[in-house]
Amino acid sequence: MKRLFLLTLVLCLSSVAFAQTDNGLILSAGLSHKFGKKFSLDGEVEMRTRNDFKTMDRWTVEVDASYKLLKYLKASAGYSLLVDNNREKISYDEESIDEPVITKWRPSYWGIRHRFNVSFTGSVDAGRFSFSLRERWQYTYRPESDQDLYDFNMESWDKKPVFGSGKSVLRSRLQVEYNIKKSRFTPFANAELYNAWSVEKIRYSVGAEWKMTKKQQLTLFYRYQQINKEGDDEPDINQFGIGYNFKF
Repeated sequence: MKRLFLLTLVLCLSSVAFAQTDNGLILSAGLSHKFGKKFSLDGEVEMRTRNDFKTMDRWTVEVDASYKLLKYLKASAGYSLLVDNNREKISYDEESIDEPVITKWRPSYWGIRHRFNVSFTGSVDAGRFSFSLRERWQYTYRPESDQDLYDFNMESWDKKPVFGSGKSVLRSRLQVEYNIKKSRFTPFANAELYNAWSVEKIRYSVGAEWKMTKKQQLTLFYRYQQINKEGDDEPDINQFGIGYNFKF
């Protein structure tokens, strides 16, 4: 019982921490190749952290193909394998009058999701500025799984079956870039909305692309992610990213 009491105390403190803005890191490495002037193929591996950089959040492997339909219009399609470290979940006794009483605890666990997307990106230049709008339909499928669940009333572990489910989201991203004369750096800023019958998430990003060589590029950025969906236990987060890409 002493261990359960200490575990309960830790979970209560962690639930308070989740109400705060989080901080995380995004690292990625990718390869890209052009087949002629219109068709290109890209691959990327990405790693994310959360919990003020201390906890691994996600691994992603992605492949993407794009085709230039017109001078200012590009179409693309891709697949991503996501390996997520899902957050712990705590259930409380809603009828408790005094202090909240924890009834069940689902610890964090690793799970797999499959994601497919189709995008259309339109762009236009205005002097040294370049504006683009990307509309992306995204479908994510989570396979069926069993999750460990601890019942504090029964003082025992149990398995909770979770059925497979899918979700579609429309992602709309507006971006602006600035071409600095005789510079290897291209600064950019964008805002992206995640819409599933309502705006559930908004991302704001600023950064710069550094063309290290003709074939190598490094991207540095800062992103603020705001969660708008009610009942979502994922907190708002500040993310700092570094991405490397090699063209061959």
